[in-house]
Amino acid sequence: MTRHPVKPLRLALIGWGAINRRVAELLAERGRGDIAVAVIAVRNRAAAGAIPPGAQLITTPGELAGLDLDLIVEAAGREAVGIWGETALAHAAAFAVASTSAFCDDALLDRLIAAAESRGSQILIPPGALAGIDGIAAASLLPLDEVVHRIVKPPAAWRGTAAESLLALDVITEPTAFFSGTAREAASRFPQNANVAVISALAGIGLDRTRVELVADPAAGGNGHQLSARGAFGKLDIAIENRPLATNPKSSEMTALGLVRLIENRVHTLVR
Repeated sequence: MTRHPVKPLRLALIGWGAINRRVAELLAERGRGDIAVAVIAVRNRAAAGAIPPGAQLITTPGELAGLDLDLIVEAAGREAVGIWGETALAHAAAFAVASTSAFCDDALLDRLIAAAESRGSQILIPPGALAGIDGIAAASLLPLDEVVHRIVKPPAAWRGTAAESLLALDVITEPTAFFSGTAREAASRFPQNANVAVISALAGIGLDRTRVELVADPAAGGNGHQLSARGAFGKLDIAIENRPLATNPKSSEMTALGLVRLIENRVHTLVR
């Protein structure tokens, strides 16, 4: 059987921080000749060092025009979603959003959905640092009674966040819950750490019905997530403990791995 040559997927990465750098590193290590990191989008051109060979550096959404992009992946913070989203959906078949806390803004989400519908493009929500999102999304086809998401991280991961005003991170000696509320509240108040709560919420019963608990645990070996769901489908309980990214303890290695899987599935013949 004759194999027909396929044009490499042209990928743009919005943001050149710890997550997207790790994504590019993993793609390079895996020798993906069918995926080309064609564009890196940043705010400050001078701060974007060591970009992938052959990648074009851009700083404004308008520069996406005419670049023949297939997929755009955002990992630059919630503000970037509003700045780049509509233009990304106009110039690529799909826009993957890692900074899902941006979707706490209902007006922004509605605007992006309208832009995608008008262009025939897709908004992709990666699994982030979670496992079992496919199960919750499938379960939500029948009525769901509850979804609870518990996020457990070591104190170092909560430094520099609003957690510091709620408990003394340096002196706790046991797991300490310092927030309990909705996914919308958690992601809005702790966008760097609880961004992932939006993923479980949008997969299931929404931002205002999904319950989130945030915990600092000095014995935690990584960034942990415990998901439980109850409904007409039955019961689901999942726990995962992720290794933090070496360059950013607030993010998990799994976040970058999930993005790589999402990107590779755009070119795989067998999608898993």
